[in-house]
Amino acid sequence: MIDKNSPLPIYYQLEQEIREQIQNGILKQGELLPSERMYTEKYNISRMTVRQAINNLAQEGLLVRMKGKGTFIAEQKIQHTLKGITSFSEEMEQKGKIPSSKIISLESVQANSQLAAKLHIEENSEVYQLKRIRMADNVPIAFEIAYIPKYLVGELRENDFTTSFYQYVEKNLQLPITHGDQEIESALANEEDQKYLKVTEGAPILLIRRLTYVNDQQPIEYVRTAYHGEKYKYKLTLPR
Repeated sequence: MIDKNSPLPIYYQLEQEIREQIQNGILKQGELLPSERMYTEKYNISRMTVRQAINNLAQEGLLVRMKGKGTFIAEQKIQHTLKGITSFSEEMEQKGKIPSSKIISLESVQANSQLAAKLHIEENSEVYQLKRIRMADNVPIAFEIAYIPKYLVGELRENDFTTSFYQYVEKNLQLPITHGDQEIESALANEEDQKYLKVTEGAPILLIRRLTYVNDQQPIEYVRTAYHGEKYKYKLTLPR
């Protein structure tokens, strides 16, 4: 509701109402937003005020304007709050989404000097290279390439990755995951990212590289994950 006696600007109150309706699923992704005229008549406010609220929400990415068609509810990005190390499956389940994976390949390769240094193993040691598409509610969200030292995990099969790999490590291998080092940067999709995320050449992605440790000092996984730039975002809480 709009309270004209509130100290909050009317355009901001309208923003909040539309935002809450999107978050609560009253206004659904892909739907046409009610017209400016509807809001003007419903709340007896100026069209300029309505337009300011809609423009602000469009800049925020909650709405998208399509020339000649109107303003639509944008597809909402999956937001991950960085508080601790979680697997993709755990993360999606926390968001109320159904995680799944499509394995592209699982093979044994020899670690080059750079990979060996990251994983604290000898050069040319055997590692698993896993390529898979990570999905939420059957929608491709990320494409990842993971490297796992073979001596730590023994024989792995594709079935071992049907659920969270972190859960497999901790429950089946009895190796407690202690922490991870993670880098996040913006990048452009390479050929594999384009193919598996179904994005165009040069599309923006959120690129994350993570080194995950067991027993404090032993890396068990180095993974490069390309997140779909239009479907995923990170949120940080920064204490002073």
